[in-house]
Amino acid sequence: MNKITLSLLNKDNKVVKTNSDGYDTYLGFKRAYALGDYFQVEVDHCPCYIVVQLDPALSPALIYLTDKIWKYDIFFDLQREWPYSKGVFSNRFSYAKVRFANPEEIAMHQNLAVNSHDQHHNSNAFPHASANAETRNLTVFWAKNAIDGYLENHGHGNFPFQSWGIDGREDAELTIDFGRKVKLDGIGVVLRADYPHDTYWKKATLRFSDGSEQDIHLEKTDKRQKFEISSVITDSLTFTKLVKDPSSDAFPALTELEAYGYNILT
Repeated sequence: MNKITLSLLNKDNKVVKTNSDGYDTYLGFKRAYALGDYFQVEVDHCPCYIVVQLDPALSPALIYLTDKIWKYDIFFDLQREWPYSKGVFSNRFSYAKVRFANPEEIAMHQNLAVNSHDQHHNSNAFPHASANAETRNLTVFWAKNAIDGYLENHGHGNFPFQSWGIDGREDAELTIDFGRKVKLDGIGVVLRADYPHDTYWKKATLRFSDGSEQDIHLEKTDKRQKFEISSVITDSLTFTKLVKDPSSDAFPALTELEAYGYNILT
């Protein structure tokens, strides 16, 4: 029988509340979160797909676990930057839930890059975004913001304008790790369009885990740009070799990177 357990633990690794079931489980709270609190999801088999929503203000996420235990640190940003909706993890009364994903959710054609519950560090839950540059290491410019599902790009900084910032580096690149083999056939790009603060990339290269590359040509627009690509099986996608518009001294930034395709079912 399947089993999935959701627990809240404190900074001393003591269980505050826990609940288990064979398909889905949940926790309701009448206390405010404290610094050092974290969620733990435990499954009886892995790898597996789960659907998680650890706060009502977060979108549910279909994620792939490679370990039986996944830890999610409750977010407190002491820099006063905030890449989440204001209510996330800040209410005295809250609710969290998790379940095993249904077969049809796993098999459908979808954006395989989106993960509203990605963390800055690799926590063995995928997809996961990382980059070699993040502006001033501020949370509102972390790579994870480029896969959180939010597309508002007419500003920069706090939610809902969080983005991936390149810290002015010409060699900046962002990688999405899927944690397993997937089959991709399309890409979506939403460039940050906080003009004149921003400029844009005219060209980018998509690199896959087999070393192959495909180029895409971008426009200066606040709209989502979608590209069909030659079908490729990969476990990662790197957005690299970025060519900035030479007519501007401003820096470009990325609001969202999408990767369309299928999970490879075994």
